[in-house]
Amino acid sequence: MKNGGEMAGLNVLLVDGDRVSAAQHTALLEGNGLRVTRAESLARARILLEAGRYDVAVVMAELPDGDGTQLVAPRNGGPPVVLMTEHGTVRGAVDAIRRGAADYLVCPVAAGELCEAASRAAAASGAPRETQGGPDALDGLIGADLRMAKVFDLIDAVAAARTTVLLTGESGTGKSLVARAIHRRSPRRSGPFVEVACGALPDTLLESELFGHVKGAFTHAVSDRPGKFAAADGGTIFLDEISTASPQLQVKLLRVLQERQFEPVGSIETRAVDVRVILATNHDLAAEVEAGRFRRDLYYRINVVNIELPPLRDRPGDIERLAAHFLQKYQAEAGRKLRGFDGEAMDRMRRYAWPGNVRELENCVERAVVLCRGATISRDDLPPSVARPGEAVLPKDHAAQSSGLKEAMTLPEKHLIVAALEAAGGNRQDAAARLGINRSTLYKKMKKHGLL
Repeated sequence: MKNGGEMAGLNVLLVDGDRVSAAQHTALLEGNGLRVTRAESLARARILLEAGRYDVAVVMAELPDGDGTQLVAPRNGGPPVVLMTEHGTVRGAVDAIRRGAADYLVCPVAAGELCEAASRAAAASGAPRETQGGPDALDGLIGADLRMAKVFDLIDAVAAARTTVLLTGESGTGKSLVARAIHRRSPRRSGPFVEVACGALPDTLLESELFGHVKGAFTHAVSDRPGKFAAADGGTIFLDEISTASPQLQVKLLRVLQERQFEPVGSIETRAVDVRVILATNHDLAAEVEAGRFRRDLYYRINVVNIELPPLRDRPGDIERLAAHFLQKYQAEAGRKLRGFDGEAMDRMRRYAWPGNVRELENCVERAVVLCRGATISRDDLPPSVARPGEAVLPKDHAAQSSGLKEAMTLPEKHLIVAALEAAGGNRQDAAARLGINRSTLYKKMKKHGLL
């Protein structure tokens, strides 16, 4: 899920005629920093949509005065719609996505699921953008380095085709942004873009998440539930951290890539799907194949076009440009006007290795905007790992803040995680075992510390 800084301030129109569920959904959304306006009916929702602007609409399909899917129809300037229903079916999900819904959720929904869907829909809304900021920017990707220019060229070259694309590179280098850029520049741009973080789900749930399941397929499967492949029909599905897929799931993925067909968990009915598949990994898949952990035939099937994203430490000339971009973004969100970074702060940022890559740099700048008390960001506003590498020192003038001790205590955890990942050669399963935690917990902690 997006972090609080990225989600805070989004204006959400919640359309739900049931007082109890509306209160629950409002609490989930507002608890993550979103601003919620509630409409209890279809008629009221239409009035509010005409009167104001919203970043996203979360709509219950079952409303007192009609079908909430009517709000999914394309509207000039209207917000993307996340559709919720208590009676989910594969056909309903496919129809909603085809009509223009940004996402489709079956109630009851978890806090993370609802908030992530709303945030993702708001971030992905709007028409495809042209290259912004000159030759060093493309759909949110920023970089003047020659290696990034090659990435931009490859995005433009493969966008129009249906070809499967494999994105490789370290965590935090922007693989999700590249996948979205390919989708926005493709003929499928009006279709759905569905992202699945494979590494965040245990093997037992990932197959159901991708292909759906039928009622009774396993314990707690009380109704049919459509999967992500069905939801992405007519658009693009992005499978992140594909190296974590189990051998059994790899077989099923190979088939859907070759034949565009699959069976939901617990079903014998074969279903066809029209999707473009983009995959990503931060592992060396060729080495995984040689080690017997990844199917050779699947590797050759997905490695049609490989776009490799360079780590930030290999393009230090882009650090200042990226930092300026994130500064503009977060000072606008915070309602502040800062002059920029002083010389020492920028020097420290250029010299830092950025193991978390661009995502870590973004988190660093967001933190600096929040903590800065002057007109210019100084070294003392940067995280200790950047300002004073190797030292767990709190920023000067902020030692008395209530967040200081908590922040200082998180540093050893981050260093332990980085060390475990390095010792495991980037293999999360091995790193989790070294740390004595499960893979899902490791994923959450990596996300917390900007290592994804």
